[in-house]
Amino acid sequence: MKKIAVVLLLLTGFVPAWGQQRSRAFEEMVRQIEQAMESPLTQTEKDESVNDLVAPPKKPPAVWKFWASNTLNFSQMALSNWSAGGQGNVALNAYTDWSANMSKGRHRLDNRLQAAYGFIHAFGDRYKKSDDKLIFDSKWGFQSYDKFFVSAAFNMISQMTTGYDYPKDADPRKRSDFMAPGTFSLGLGMDYKPFPFFSVNVSPVTSKLVVVTDSLLRTRYGNRIDEPVRVNLGAQIKLDLVKKEVFNNVVISSDLTLFSNYLSVPSNIKVYWNLLVDMKVNRFLSVNFRTNMIYDDEIKITDRNGNTGPRLQIKEVLAVGLTYSFGQR
Repeated sequence: MKKIAVVLLLLTGFVPAWGQQRSRAFEEMVRQIEQAMESPLTQTEKDESVNDLVAPPKKPPAVWKFWASNTLNFSQMALSNWSAGGQGNVALNAYTDWSANMSKGRHRLDNRLQAAYGFIHAFGDRYKKSDDKLIFDSKWGFQSYDKFFVSAAFNMISQMTTGYDYPKDADPRKRSDFMAPGTFSLGLGMDYKPFPFFSVNVSPVTSKLVVVTDSLLRTRYGNRIDEPVRVNLGAQIKLDLVKKEVFNNVVISSDLTLFSNYLSVPSNIKVYWNLLVDMKVNRFLSVNFRTNMIYDDEIKITDRNGNTGPRLQIKEVLAVGLTYSFGQR
């Protein structure tokens, strides 16, 4: 910029001096040049003097959102010389739902952990498990166009402790254990997310592992007795509605998974549906309703008449108790 100023001063000082008073004009021109070289640059000139370089844009930082909801329900009944009869008991149900979601540029990462455990103990009878589940979901997406994401979705389902059937006139029969069964699935496909709380995931390539660590339970869950891990390959569709407040202090979460196994009978669709309705009375007191529905033609269940085959499985839990939540939805 100084060089340009010098040239301009030379031109502006040289033209008027052509013909008359050359020496005085030349001296004045020299004086102006010296003043221009001694004067500091303006802020604009400083900015332009950095070779007109523009700093590269900063990468957007990762934004994490955490949310957790913890519910504990407890009931107790004691009887003493109660003429109408009855049996005292203690029951407890605990449920926790944690999520950690990340957004960075065109990338999305959604993680969710659900765990539930409950028992009932009737005085004079044995302790019995009433609820037990462990579910982890993780989904990564890369925004390809508007509300469409290329995605990879992972899911794990199991239970934490041993589960039994309790026949009236027989000893308890073991029906499940940790990783007996345990299912793991990984699907590649597309995710459509029209709203922050709702998404539809279509994975035409989904691998699914069914793990049964206890050999005595393998045939019950579709594995051969010498097959601790069964591999399925198929297509999966999953609809997720996560923590949507439909009314004031009424929040609904639901997910529906449909799976077709290419390696078996593709027309036999496996169905997994979960629903949670959480109604807050105040900050710590809540009423929640949970239901789970499963239909899997490879899981064999024996009914009261001794017939064994696939059955529609339904579980419902209605509870009133203490809830503590924190984080961002």
